[in-house]
Amino acid sequence: MKVVIVGGVAGGASAAARIRRLDEHAQIVMIERSGYVSYANCGLPYYVGGVIKEQEELTLQTPESFWDRFRIDVRVRQEVTVINPAEKTVTVHALDSGKVYTETYDKLLLAPGAKPTVPALSGVSSERVFTLRTVEDTLRIRRFVEDQKPKTAVLAGGGFIGLEMAENLVEMGVSVTIVQRPKQLLAPLDADMASFVHAEIRRHGVVLRLGETVTGFRQDGDSVLTLLEESEPLHSDMVLLAIGVTPDTHLAKDAGLRLGIRGSIAVNERMETSMPDIYAVGDAVEVTHFVTGQKALISLAGPANKQGRIAADNICGGNSRFHGSQGSSVLKLFGLTAASTGINEKAAQTAGVAYDKVVLFPASHAAYYPGAQSMAMKVLYEKESLRLLGAQIVGGDGVDKRIDVLATAIRAKMTALELTELDLSYAPPYSSAKDPVNMAGFMIEDLESGKVRQFHWNEVEDLPCDGNATLLDVRTEWEYQRGHLDGFRNIPLDDLREHLDELDRSKPVYVNCQTGLRSYLACRLLTQYGFSCSHLSGGYSFYQVVTKEQQTAQSAYPCGMEKL
Repeated sequence: MKVVIVGGVAGGASAAARIRRLDEHAQIVMIERSGYVSYANCGLPYYVGGVIKEQEELTLQTPESFWDRFRIDVRVRQEVTVINPAEKTVTVHALDSGKVYTETYDKLLLAPGAKPTVPALSGVSSERVFTLRTVEDTLRIRRFVEDQKPKTAVLAGGGFIGLEMAENLVEMGVSVTIVQRPKQLLAPLDADMASFVHAEIRRHGVVLRLGETVTGFRQDGDSVLTLLEESEPLHSDMVLLAIGVTPDTHLAKDAGLRLGIRGSIAVNERMETSMPDIYAVGDAVEVTHFVTGQKALISLAGPANKQGRIAADNICGGNSRFHGSQGSSVLKLFGLTAASTGINEKAAQTAGVAYDKVVLFPASHAAYYPGAQSMAMKVLYEKESLRLLGAQIVGGDGVDKRIDVLATAIRAKMTALELTELDLSYAPPYSSAKDPVNMAGFMIEDLESGKVRQFHWNEVEDLPCDGNATLLDVRTEWEYQRGHLDGFRNIPLDDLREHLDELDRSKPVYVNCQTGLRSYLACRLLTQYGFSCSHLSGGYSFYQVVTKEQQTAQSAYPCGMEKL
């Protein structure tokens, strides 16, 4: 059996090695148009910033190491230009020599990946405008940074690569401005959770120009102008396009393969395309979202590696299946970690899923052990079935651990209530006896059993301010004086029982505290004394961060909000 693999990196390289492990006698040819066949794509920004010191550290395998260990024929700097399914051949162009030749195959695996989205704008070909996809791109950017020592940079786009590049450039002393049309960074997060990312990145001096549209670029001596639709141009020494990625599928299209959403390659669970003996994996393929069941594009290394393994199994006569991706991701950004899995509110609304959510601020480990850090945690679940839909966490230590537990729970099709039963490891330096994941389950359990009701930050402005409701802040007097929602009366939780006669049982009570814990306790107390009570999910700190980030004017709040 002869297998030709088009493209390396995650999907292609993992498939090649798996095929060899399954079939010692298969002839395997891997063709890669760049000069590097297997490299740490996710580590490229850190090489530009000097965190990864040596270029060799980016390379996971070379053509020589593939041959020595696996006897795989790897051809770099060669590009497949035509696929002929009827003849079972591919046409290959050797980029350095110019030679064009034909290669036959019994099985063909496409792993072309995705290419940076480069809009048809003027000036994108400037030598000071960069994209980042390959090792060659990385080397070009690093040479520029080392030689030209830029002081300013504009990043068009606020996804994973853009933010990682922003961090690395800032650490090198470069002043960075991020411009993008959406009004938030990191699309997998909801806008409220992204507010914490915005605050952190601004704290490190990065200027955010959100909701603005780039219309082109123009060279201006030793700098480049980023032209904006409704604002003055931005001067910088360099520009990085990080608008997103587009499936690289022109070969598949020209060969007549069925395409999916956004021009991706349509495949089944076995990673088979619409043509016999042709498989496809990685960022170029359409997948089924594990949570919604809808078609999706999820450009992440984890799914690509798994798909490569599954395609290899089936090429070698097996029956492996890819059951979908839920888009689990994590990002380091200065002192912050942002992670998500499953779907967010926007995706749930688009899919027509009836959902609810909880927001909490647990500590990364036992609060009495030194170094505990608070994290903002949001968990979504389906109202009727209580199945977990997604989670987002932003914080310091412990974020990656909790998102992985929740990702596993989603994959296991657990309900939100089953989070309460998870038997998770505990020691003071690592967690609390009731882990944050357990706490999310406890909160959902209380909501669904009717023990507590909640309202959210975006519903504060709809609260009755005319005396028809009791607005109660149960923080300490000192906390209240530092900043509070106007119209909320301060009765500290510890004093609340002594002031019950001052409250009107005929009026609904809306309770606020700092992070949602004391307001929950207050509602449990008040409910048992005959009050109808709801508490603010996430508390004042969540409300404050989100509304400040959205730059909501004080006058926009019917009840107002006093500034710190």
